Amino acid sequence: MAVLLAVAVAPIVYTGQGNAAPVTFTSTAINQAGNNCGNVPSSANGAQLVLAACNGAASQNLTFVPVSGTADQYNIRTLTSNSCIDVSGASTADNATVIQWTCHANNNQRYRLQAVSIGGATNTFNIVAVHSGKCIVPAGSSTANNTGLVQLPCSTATVRVWRLPSYNPGTPGGGGGWNPPSNLVTPLDEVWRHVESTYPNLFGFRNYGWDQIIANGGYVNYCVRWDSSANVSVALRDQIHAALARQFKKWMDVMTENGQGWNNWPYTGVPVRVVGWAVRNRAQLQWSDTSVDIYVNDIRENAPQCSQPCGRFFNQSGSYPNCPGGVSHHYDMSLWLTDGFGGGAGGDWGQRMGREYFTNNLNTENIHIYLHEVGHTFGLDDFYDWTPTGVCCFIMKAGSATSITEFDRWMFRDWWRHLKSRYGR
Repeated sequence: MAVLLAVAVAPIVYTGQGNAAPVTFTSTAINQAGNNCGNVPSSANGAQLVLAACNGAASQNLTFVPVSGTADQYNIRTLTSNSCIDVSGASTADNATVIQWTCHANNNQRYRLQAVSIGGATNTFNIVAVHSGKCIVPAGSSTANNTGLVQLPCSTATVRVWRLPSYNPGTPGGGGGWNPPSNLVTPLDEVWRHVESTYPNLFGFRNYGWDQIIANGGYVNYCVRWDSSANVSVALRDQIHAALARQFKKWMDVMTENGQGWNNWPYTGVPVRVVGWAVRNRAQLQWSDTSVDIYVNDIRENAPQCSQPCGRFFNQSGSYPNCPGGVSHHYDMSLWLTDGFGGGAGGDWGQRMGREYFTNNLNTENIHIYLHEVGHTFGLDDFYDWTPTGVCCFIMKAGSATSITEFDRWMFRDWWRHLKSRYGR
């Protein structure tokens, strides 16, 4: 009680947010009048947010996602349903209810954090709805549990102020690394909005390529699924390994600038190691050294499978207790090369394409199907049925480009910009 009294009588003033670019962060929201938390009581569309005793549950953790193309606006996502905090009906009236709703691009799901200084408290804000200029507050200025949240005019009263303990202000200096060419701002914003509206678990998913690299501390391990009747010489094995590393590096080079990691990306290089091969018949592999683990006739999806106990796809905790060689022998992704396979496929599990295509292009500058599929590993979308404004040809629009373009580069960086707070960056 003494702490609450001290907060109540301390001077309260509005302050600016400074010139840091916003970044994604996840935090509870603690009301400063009663020290209880904003809470999503159910996963139902339209559920009104309420106050509840703080307990750290997923229903009390909100993810603040910067709105692409803006300097100070956020969508606020709920962890329980991956919906967005919404002012019901886009109403501008006092006491309009604050609910969770399917995410969309309208301003009644956009918010600014207006910093408010309260005594010795830190990270305290009015949460201001962009469409109305009003603040998210408990109805009737009540501090009781189960009080519904509504919008009302903003003020410095403690009942209208929220503390966000895990607030991340981003990189000082106004840019935060997000400075795409002006002609790409609109299409990049369109792409990210499309991702937000179509990915079912955008921020809950934890096995993007980004997660794999960070979990390893800056490297990637591969296993080759040799879905072929062809033999593999030592020379061909080494050429495949070298081509794989060279092509993967093209995406990693996107994340460096002036010899440093872009926008707090922690690595200037991400080494690729091939730690295993899976085949139907051991005799296909024409070497006897022990440079890689070899898995024979373990069939999954009608193809040779690298050891499941060693695969991150099957062990996303990052622990590999049943992998014969331990963590150092684990693989993050598979390069799945299939005889006669047309096109490609990609995801968190790795990349698949034709064996003939890949081996015939080992010395090609850009193995473009592979590059496209690695984009999917890091979250980038396909563009089968639409094209962002003002761009036409890029590696992620299949068949329109054979190399990573400037637009691909900034789409890739945009993913890091939105995910990096989960790694404390």
